[in-house]
Amino acid sequence: MTSHKIVTREQWAAAREELLAREKEHTRLGDELARQRRELPWLRVEKDYRFDTDDGTRTLAELFDGRNQLLAYHFMFGPSYAAGCPTCSSIADSVNGVLPHLNARDVTMLFVSQAPLETLQAFKRRMGWSFPWVSSANSQFNTDLGFSSSQEQTREWAAPMLDQLPPIAARNARETGTDIVGYLTENFGFSVFVLDDGAVYQTYSAGSRGVEFLMGYYPILDRAPNGRDEGDGFQLWIRRHDEYHNQ
Repeated sequence: MTSHKIVTREQWAAAREELLAREKEHTRLGDELARQRRELPWLRVEKDYRFDTDDGTRTLAELFDGRNQLLAYHFMFGPSYAAGCPTCSSIADSVNGVLPHLNARDVTMLFVSQAPLETLQAFKRRMGWSFPWVSSANSQFNTDLGFSSSQEQTREWAAPMLDQLPPIAARNARETGTDIVGYLTENFGFSVFVLDDGAVYQTYSAGSRGVEFLMGYYPILDRAPNGRDEGDGFQLWIRRHDEYHNQ
């Protein structure tokens, strides 16, 4: 027998109407935040970053692929990894299918990682993805933007807090075939650029829960009766999409 509150159709409709007012308020606030994001000042990218791509070495400006807006997801796949981060892989699943729609709005979206290009290509084939995925292994791009650090730097900041990290960190380290320090040399994030009169500018960036908008399953689960149902096991349920049958 359920312990959840049970009501009549009329009572349910009244409760739903009350929540709908809050949801509309949330939507209007989201629209205002989106406007404020677009009004952020721009930061000119001065360095001549080079990336390894399926079509050879490309500059940051060339990654726009003829469009004026570039979105980059910093996928956690470092040189010491044997496989891509499971959580980042779930984000890649969410993004892969929407690329044609983004392209139609003058937007190029790609993924960038520190692992060698051939390693990224092999994992991409395994996952069945089609999005552009470039390697920044031979540039300071990820480091300069704050999404990668050396083993030494990572060990220095991580050592005092290793026992305070959420369980997902150790789990993902194991799943990527590296140790916790090696795993934490990379961080996930989202960076946005615009190409204007030949110059590249950074217009926005996000990390932590700021990238949750890319996790298409979360807003769906938020509307299911059990919600995210993670409890203290934050994201521990997430697997690469070809691994759920192994649970």
